[in-house]
Amino acid sequence: MPEQLRSDIRLLGGTLGTVLAEGGGEDLLADVEKLRTAVIGAREGTVDPAAITELVDSWPLERAKQVARAFTVYFHLANLAEEHQRMRALRERDDAVHPPRESLAAAVEQVRSDCGEDRLAEFVAGMEFHPVLTAHPTEARRRAVSTAIVRIGAELERLHAAHPDSAAEREARRRLTEEVDLLWRTSQLRYTKLDPLDEVRTAMAAFDETIFAVVPEIYRSLDTALDPAGTGTRPPRARAFMRYGSWIGGDRDGNPFVTHEVTREAIAIQSEHVLRGLEEACGRVARTLTAYSNLTPAGEDLRDTLATAQAGHPRLMADITKRSPNEPHRQMLQFAAARLRATRERNADLAYQRPEQLLEDLRTVQASLDAAGARRQAYGELQHLIWQAETFGFHLAELEIRQHSGVHAKALEEVRAGGALSEATEEVLATLRVVAWIQERFGVDACRRYIVSFTRSAADVAAVYELAAHALPAGRAPVLDVIPLFETGADLDASPQVLDGMLELPDVRRRLAESGGRLEVMLGYSDSAKDVGPVSATLRLYDVQGRLAAWAERNGVVLTLFHGRGGSLGRGGGPASRALLAQAPGSVDGRFKVTEQGEVIFARYGQRAIAHRHAEQVGHAVLLASTSTVQDRARRAADRFRGLADEIAEAAQTAYRELIDTDGFAEWFSRVSPLEELGELRLGSRPSRRSAARGLDDLRAIPWVFAWTQTRVNLPGWYGLGTGLAAASDPAALRAAYAEWPLFASLLDNAEMSLAKTDRAIAERYLRLGERPELTEKVLAEYDRTRDLVLSTTGHTRLLENRRVLSRAVDLRNPYVDALSHLQLRALNALRGPEAEKLDEEDQRHLERLLLLSVNGVAAGLQNTG
Repeated sequence: MPEQLRSDIRLLGGTLGTVLAEGGGEDLLADVEKLRTAVIGAREGTVDPAAITELVDSWPLERAKQVARAFTVYFHLANLAEEHQRMRALRERDDAVHPPRESLAAAVEQVRSDCGEDRLAEFVAGMEFHPVLTAHPTEARRRAVSTAIVRIGAELERLHAAHPDSAAEREARRRLTEEVDLLWRTSQLRYTKLDPLDEVRTAMAAFDETIFAVVPEIYRSLDTALDPAGTGTRPPRARAFMRYGSWIGGDRDGNPFVTHEVTREAIAIQSEHVLRGLEEACGRVARTLTAYSNLTPAGEDLRDTLATAQAGHPRLMADITKRSPNEPHRQMLQFAAARLRATRERNADLAYQRPEQLLEDLRTVQASLDAAGARRQAYGELQHLIWQAETFGFHLAELEIRQHSGVHAKALEEVRAGGALSEATEEVLATLRVVAWIQERFGVDACRRYIVSFTRSAADVAAVYELAAHALPAGRAPVLDVIPLFETGADLDASPQVLDGMLELPDVRRRLAESGGRLEVMLGYSDSAKDVGPVSATLRLYDVQGRLAAWAERNGVVLTLFHGRGGSLGRGGGPASRALLAQAPGSVDGRFKVTEQGEVIFARYGQRAIAHRHAEQVGHAVLLASTSTVQDRARRAADRFRGLADEIAEAAQTAYRELIDTDGFAEWFSRVSPLEELGELRLGSRPSRRSAARGLDDLRAIPWVFAWTQTRVNLPGWYGLGTGLAAASDPAALRAAYAEWPLFASLLDNAEMSLAKTDRAIAERYLRLGERPELTEKVLAEYDRTRDLVLSTTGHTRLLENRRVLSRAVDLRNPYVDALSHLQLRALNALRGPEAEKLDEEDQRHLERLLLLSVNGVAAGLQNTG
């Protein structure tokens, strides 16, 4: 472990110990230490796990809850220490002579070498990265907990910066202890359920604190990589290639709390935040741009613009001129800042009507500075502001609407019948009217994508256009790009035929003509994996991407594939850059759109340095994945190992379906996991099921994965792979495929990570709660088989052998996660066992609280929920 990380963990752990002793007494600290040393001893083989069970069962429930909270807080502090270590490592890499690995600079260097300067320019000109923040808030931490951790991080930085033994160091230690004490005293659990607008505001924190500032830094990194000597003194060679989207407040699939009023309010909140951001940035640049007119004269266009402003707003311009005499460029930016404030405050006389007007003003200032020879002023911070306006507009992120195809079908049936409309149908129509209002207020790009869940045919797409025509008078319907979402294995297989049908729809043909032949298709990772298992889903998604890319080429369509990836490995998660390089040849083509879900939003955008690194890694992969070198290598490997992959997938899917199709499996799963209690964590506004049904089909993918994570089984990330690998006729070919085929390597690496976070002994205790020994035996046998064959195929002697940093983190965390698992098992045993009906109301409440505290802690320890 790096010494600085070790030092930070010791410091934060010691501070927590002080806080526990002060707040709960020395006996609480002693109990925490007993459990800590016991679980470490169990890992080392010196302590019998039965003794740990006896220790945990001996505590009163109130003490058990305190211990669970102590371990949860410890994980928050350990996560913070690791986050700071990552930032230190990133700073150190940035000082290196050679471009950091998986950076935009490294990609530019490689593409330039492989393809030449002209081809590099084409790739950069066409590159797009479209992250979409989704309404899947699986972040288990309360906002109050998150902000407390941020404050602790600030005090940790202050402590590092202070001189040893100084008054500043002593004060930083005092403040650090105060903040850790407050974190300990802050409830880890939500008492009220989030509503959709709470989710919108939570996401805005990532924008305010990180995304808005990081985006121009990314563009500057690319511009510097393209021309290090010229950046900041010439027009940029890097264009604004990122566009953010959001489902938060727009995704109503199975969420009755997202209404048309919520959607309208969501875009208003977004607009408020981005206009404030642009106003502050514009004002900041204006304050520093004190170029005197004698040395930096205004160009003719700028003089005309200022004269027009003077004629229309004489009092405002008189005040600006008085504060900034003979500084025309500064005056123009101050006027722009005033117009942004008026836009936010809905002052129609002064407000900008659309972001293009702001960009016109900023470019007028830029051109004037350039003509006057002030090129560093033209293409420095002012360029950053222009990039921000280009990226975010006045709406921040395009609000995307999503609804289930079945809802549209019922609404259309009612509309065609011509009778009274149900409340659900009225809501569909009202939503389409709100889309039209958003476009009128903020522009078409603020809200034009409408995603149809469970698209089965072109009729599901046509239904949305017909409903829009019914919702508004002729000529007033919003501009819509209706995007089919293919989720199940069967829907993925049928997707090219559905697209054929879409091309016959007049509305789709019109949009293709208007957009230059651009079409978007969304692929669902979560439900496909839950439907057919992780192995078959991975290969089906790969196959369908290749088929759709070929379809687009045949039909002259510019296709963007929208990847509905989750944060967890069981929902298509894992490093986005590695997944990108494993895509089917031709399916990226310079464009990558992906969901950023739940805890992933804050893991990737909680700190500027980490957000910058994430965007650079994705940009690196987008550039490389589009080159013929990478695609040809993937194509050759896919051709060589296609038959092998089919063998594996068929056997893996059969094993997976045999398990989940077993009679009583859904009930067994509910008994062995905290599935039914997860709703009480109040993670988000959306129900965990699409309807009141209790089967697996209606269960959303997030609680499916989250519950398996809690049991330490992590089944969605690996089940069936062992059977699939065992069915392969040539073990040597497996090893060759791992070495040569990025898709296969990514599949096994992700499974290896899931296996490393699985604890067989503890998992067995959870599985026994279901009193179905044959199912327990089946799951554990598949685990053993998968672990052995993954190690054999990768050539590793232990899990994560080739990923030292991750392996260290998992090994260090596992014993402490064990402690929380033992506490959770105590609660589950009592709530699921034969004596459960005899529990009095108070004990029931304490046990449920203990269960939820432990769930929260395990999520923090494994850094993963759903």
